[in-house]
Amino acid sequence: MAQLKDIGTNVLKWTRIVLPFKRLRYFPPQFIVRNPVVEGVKLAFKQGCEVAILVFNINNLKELHGLLGEDYYRAFIKELKLSFRTVVQLELCDEDVLVLHDHYSDGFTLFLKVDQNWGCVFEIDAALSKVIKEVKQKLSLSFPCAQPEFESGYMFIEKKHYSIQEAIYKAHQQALAMAEKRIDSEFNEMLYMIRKIVSKKEIRLLAQPIIDVESKVVRAWEMLTRGPRDTAYESPLTLFSVARQTDYLYDLEMIVLEKTFEQIQKTACKHAIFVNFTPLSLGNKTFIRDLNKLLERYKNIPPSQFTIEITERDSIEGIELLLDNIKALRCIGFQIAVDDTGSGYASLNTISAIMPDIIKIDRSVIQDIDKNPVKESMLKGLLLVAKETGSLVVAEGIENAEEASVLSRNNVDLAQGYFFARPESLQKSLASS
Repeated sequence: MAQLKDIGTNVLKWTRIVLPFKRLRYFPPQFIVRNPVVEGVKLAFKQGCEVAILVFNINNLKELHGLLGEDYYRAFIKELKLSFRTVVQLELCDEDVLVLHDHYSDGFTLFLKVDQNWGCVFEIDAALSKVIKEVKQKLSLSFPCAQPEFESGYMFIEKKHYSIQEAIYKAHQQALAMAEKRIDSEFNEMLYMIRKIVSKKEIRLLAQPIIDVESKVVRAWEMLTRGPRDTAYESPLTLFSVARQTDYLYDLEMIVLEKTFEQIQKTACKHAIFVNFTPLSLGNKTFIRDLNKLLERYKNIPPSQFTIEITERDSIEGIELLLDNIKALRCIGFQIAVDDTGSGYASLNTISAIMPDIIKIDRSVIQDIDKNPVKESMLKGLLLVAKETGSLVVAEGIENAEEASVLSRNNVDLAQGYFFARPESLQKSLASS
């Protein structure tokens, strides 16, 4: 009881909560008196969403105080808070931001509702970077000589935890540890777990079919990753967020590829196989060398069976070896797909730079497309782009017959989603197909 009381006290110390009037549908007035953080997280979970805690720490506030003096420092802090809130409202979808509070002298924390339209942790990374960049630009106009040095980290609140309040506190402490890269128990625990998962290759792969829209025949399988059962790392969001922030992302993605080879050999699967990779991993200087080792080990599996999906939400800019490695992949025989097309600003830029064999249209375009003529027009535009690049099109996230019918009348090539099948092990999937 004493531990829970301490946790509750810490959570309730987060007092400076920004709740615009239009947000009150998330937090009715009676909940503000109680605990808007807990109630907001509960509501997000009921809506089938995840909640990520994003921490922005400022590690040079003492130096800035000494540089500016008391009066200018107070003005600086006021402007910093205003800039931060303004940027968050502009850069992040207001529907997704549950709560914003600050730690006075430490920084800011966001509670971000993550639905299926966000899709992956890499968009959260991009959001963190963009918020920091925009805040610095705004501050430089009023305080050109006083730039805050941000450290950022994030963690997902565990749904299975018996106490929402304790789960929030634990995720917040983990996000802080990620931001500060502290050598403390929270960071060490996460580092230990991801090292253990990587060293023992403790991941599972599920397969979701990619269906020919007209014939309903299975044409391919996309491999989806899960961490160890009954742990927080079973969720791919948590697994990949920790891997990315602890510099184990490349190792994890290469294990996914290795496990995919194993599954193909074990099941004698002859269908095409889609595997996700971030631009960061594809641009790694050892990627082609490590890939060739796998190909040497599994000589009976042709590279032409694989399609490498590039997660579009990660920007390809500034990754030096990415295009060279993609060219090498094509020479070896791999096909290239651009994932999440239509969900982010970089879609057309990525497509024009890579000229993919396959374009995967994001769920955000497909959702309720039968009720929204603007979305159908977006689909038609992306189909025209695909025609220009000579790419096949896969529509993702089909959940009902009405959405599938729109794809059919627009002659979309392939589709995947719960309407067709939920992910299962490749062995079970092949047996039932």
